[in-house]
Formats: sequence, C-alpha cells, structure tokens
Amino acid sequence: MYNAYEQLTIKDIANWIASGAIIFGGIVPYVPQYKEIKKRDNAEGFSLYVCLTLLIANTLRIYFWFGKHYEIPLLLQSIFMIITMFIMIKLCINVQNRNQVIKVKERVFSDFDANFFWKWTDFQSYIDFILLFATLVGILTYLLVDVQIFVETVGLLAVLTEAMLGVPQFLRNFCNKSTNGMSIIMVAMWTLGDAFKTCYFIIREAPIQFQVCGTLQVLIDIAILMQVYIYQNSTSHTRVPVRVD
Repeated sequence: MYNAYEQLTIKDIANWIASGAIIFGGIVPYVPQYKEIKKRDNAEGFSLYVCLTLLIANTLRIYFWFGKHYEIPLLLQSIFMIITMFIMIKLCINVQNRNQVIKVKERVFSDFDANFFWKWTDFQSYIDFILLFATLVGILTYLLVDVQIFVETVGLLAVLTEAMLGVPQFLRNFCNKSTNGMSIIMVAMWTLGDAFKTCYFIIREAPIQFQVCGTLQVLIDIAILMQVYIYQNSTSHTRVPVRVD
C-alpha cells in the first residue's frame, strides 16, 4: 500500500512539473528579452511580427479547444502566451515612441491603411485588431463548432502557424549562405524545448495536429542547426540571438 501511494505521489509530481513546463516554458525566453529592451531602451532587435504570429496562433488554439477539448495545460499555455505578447508589444511601442527624434504621424488601426498594418504607433490598435480577429473567429466557431472539418482546420492552422516561426530564420541563413548573427546556444535551446513539447504531445495523446506540427518544428530547428555546420566557413565567430520566439 505504501509503495503504491509513493509511486502515485511521484507520478503526480512529475505530471505537475511537466504541466508547469508546458504552461510557462514558452514564455521564459521573453523574460531576458523584455529586460534587454528595457535596459537598452531600444526595441529594434525584436520583431513585432513574432507577436502577431503567436497572437493569431494562440487565439486559434483557444477556439480549437471549444471544438475539441485537449489538455488544460495546453489551453493555459495559449492564454499566458497571449498575455506575454501584449506585454512585449506595449513595451516596444512605448520605447519606439519615446525614442522618436522627429515626431512622426500617428498610425492607428482605425485608419485601415494596409501599408501600416501592424506598424501602428499606439498600443490600443494592436488590442483592437486582435479583438476583431478573435470576435470573427469566435462567431465562426459558434456557428460551425459541430462541423468536424472546420474544427480540425482551426487546430491545424493554429499549430502550423506556430511551427513555421523558424522558417524565416532558415531562409535568411540559406540566402546569406551564413548563420552570422545567430546564436547557436539559442537554437539548441529551441530544439530541446520543442523536442520536450512534442514528446509531451505524444505521451499525453494531444490532438494529432499538435503532434505533427511539433515534429515539424523540431525538424526545422535541426535544419537550422545543420546550417551552422554547412556554412561554418562563411560565418564569423561572433554571434548574437536573432530569433526571439
């Protein structure tokens, strides 16, 4: 009886640790990034399009839950990631506005100017866009939640969007025939994190979309690491992180 109770406790602790890693692991890299922007008072090294991609991906993941209930830790992961992305956006907009040498014309979402999409000068515009996107997807989900192909498509788009975050870095390295400016340690950390996440999906029997796209994300990470070896002769020894997701 004692051994059975002890094993159950150890298993429960392991599950809690794994769940905690899934919920908060994705936002950990943004803590030093936030501090770095704050310290340097410069947001040029951080792309707001990363925030756009993750906001869309995690909004879709939340709606996917209503059509196909996956594990709560994965749902909480999306909620915390959305909060984190808004925190990053607010910091970047404040820094950019504060560092303007010449006052530029304000650009807001309500201008509906495609040339300045996701380049707005006020934080509220970013919130407004995501709220509009979430509302439209929410209406569709409410109307089509019983349509299996719609639900599965939402789930696929959600995780596929997130899985593709490494592609721009891969293409950049390929075009430059160099990995100069990229942190090998950082890419190794992505690979380990994505591998852990994918194993979690498989072991916990998450929806197939999570498993397939998690595997794809690991393959992209490995491909980027392979570029380090292939382009080593044309890459300088000084490297700084360029991917911040």
